[in-house]
Amino acid sequence: MINFNGTIVSEDANILVENRGFLYGDAVFETVKIVNGKILFLEDHYFRLMSSMRVIRMEIPMNFTMEYLEEQILTLVKNNNIESSSRARITVCRNNGGYYLPQDNTVLFLIKTMPLENKEYSLNGQEYEVDLYKDFYVAKQLLSSIKTTNRLINVTGSIYAHENGLDNCILLNDSKNVVEALQGNIFMLIGGRLITPPVSEGCLNGVMRKQILELAKKIEGIEVFEEIISPFDLQKADELFVTNVIKGIQPITKYRKKEFSVETSKVLVMLLNDSLGLV
Repeated sequence: MINFNGTIVSEDANILVENRGFLYGDAVFETVKIVNGKILFLEDHYFRLMSSMRVIRMEIPMNFTMEYLEEQILTLVKNNNIESSSRARITVCRNNGGYYLPQDNTVLFLIKTMPLENKEYSLNGQEYEVDLYKDFYVAKQLLSSIKTTNRLINVTGSIYAHENGLDNCILLNDSKNVVEALQGNIFMLIGGRLITPPVSEGCLNGVMRKQILELAKKIEGIEVFEEIISPFDLQKADELFVTNVIKGIQPITKYRKKEFSVETSKVLVMLLNDSLGLV
């Protein structure tokens, strides 16, 4: 079952024939993690969604409060009996009608949920190899920092990674600087400096990125920076890792011929679980 515009319906319901998110990518979305009937980082997700809707000139309904969004997600999670640990994606589209120019800026939404195996965040201990994806580049603009349904660079990059036996790829912007990974923000530890690209470089303004920037400040001997990262910097790094709300932290163990430590990633996962009361 899914939640379509406030009504729980079968996933077989035909809702895409005139849907603008499907036809034109005229939609934004958020993916959240639910643990024990609670949406993690709800406020951050809600305000990022509202900001994204404003950027693309969607009309925000009066009833679309944080409490309303929370109720809609949790009602569906309860209905699907996955309150213990699950993920939910809420997609907000402009209403049907029009071509490139919409008939109006009012919206509809769709929520889909899936169970997750674990409540707490944990590290994948297996080898995790990445490389650069250079077929297409991310534009340094505001649209790149929000979660729209136009993710073709992530799709084609994922196909490239699969075809080349990689676990992930690192995206570059039109200045040929590091932006992020296909499925999350990227962090680089070099010496005692933990660095992630600034949002102005075109990276997603990630919710987990925000948490890690704050948690890392609690680790003795580490200073945190938002700075431009060159591809040449990656092979000088002591550690590289990717962050997103569902996975938490994914250490990169190999980039080209360079192998990396995962010690800081381990510490950050402990701090993250502790901050959420998951340990």
